[in-house]
Amino acid sequence: MFNALLLSKSESFSASVQSVDERQLPMGDVTVGVEWSTLNYKDGLAITNRSPVVRQWPMVAGIDGAGTVLESSHPDWRAGDKFILNGWGVGETHWGCLAEKARLKGDWLVPLPSAFTPRQAMAIGTAGYTAMLCLLALEKHGIGPASGEVLVTGATGGVGSVAVALLSKLGYQVVAVTGKPEQTDYLMRLGASSVMARSELSAPGKPLQRERWSGVIDALGSHTLVNALAQTRYGGVVAACGLAQGMDLPGSVAPFILRGVTLAGIDSVMAPLEQRRLAWDRLARDLDPGLLEQMLEEVPLSGAIAKAQALMAGQVRGRIVVRLGA
Repeated sequence: MFNALLLSKSESFSASVQSVDERQLPMGDVTVGVEWSTLNYKDGLAITNRSPVVRQWPMVAGIDGAGTVLESSHPDWRAGDKFILNGWGVGETHWGCLAEKARLKGDWLVPLPSAFTPRQAMAIGTAGYTAMLCLLALEKHGIGPASGEVLVTGATGGVGSVAVALLSKLGYQVVAVTGKPEQTDYLMRLGASSVMARSELSAPGKPLQRERWSGVIDALGSHTLVNALAQTRYGGVVAACGLAQGMDLPGSVAPFILRGVTLAGIDSVMAPLEQRRLAWDRLARDLDPGLLEQMLEEVPLSGAIAKAQALMAGQVRGRIVVRLGA
């Protein structure tokens, strides 16, 4: 038996921490002991039933996990190996990692970099790994520290916090967007050069606006993304990875055909293993582990449901790590 955050839906939805029989674990070629997990925006949506994230019921929540391999029939993994799991439909169509044990596919796992403990890896989690995928997209299109200001929206969230820390360490001039002015000091400690109020971007704006940003990392979508595009400089790049404001894109083609702006879509769930390894290698090299402690909050599995509710209410800053087991 092991403890897990189980989501059920029959006549009504329920989320609770329960003791689960190991015989209920799904198919997979690697059985792992999950030592740490985390709460991402998608986890919050699933645990609060705010969006149809979960595709099969019942479901163990948790799209991220880190810990130790217990048993394996996969050629690349042996008992005792340390792993990271991000995405692949885990917590949506396959039982997830907000549990003391999980059974996964070895092809989904990434070796834990020696630079990180499992706890630190989950302080990064899908949010931080996504932030690195966004940074890689900017670099791929030639945006470097000398290119000009980079805008980061949703900057006090998980993706935004890690993005600010990464960009600033690499020498970028970062403008952080937030709806929480009381968190200005926090963002400056992470390395933001200045902070912009979310209200400056969240309402409808003109199709083309004053050119400001060489690059943008956007986790919000909707009008914020449209305004960021309208303010991006000629040849700039906008990496879009989230929809916290909305899924809509109420804009025009003007930034693309008049300024040559690139809109790069960032998907972390099904990204190929080679790209994942590169992202985690770069995180090990370019992210200051000391900054992780400034952006994280730790809770036990028993506190994950309440913290997910707070996350969806906009009451969480940075990253949340969830402690499993002892």
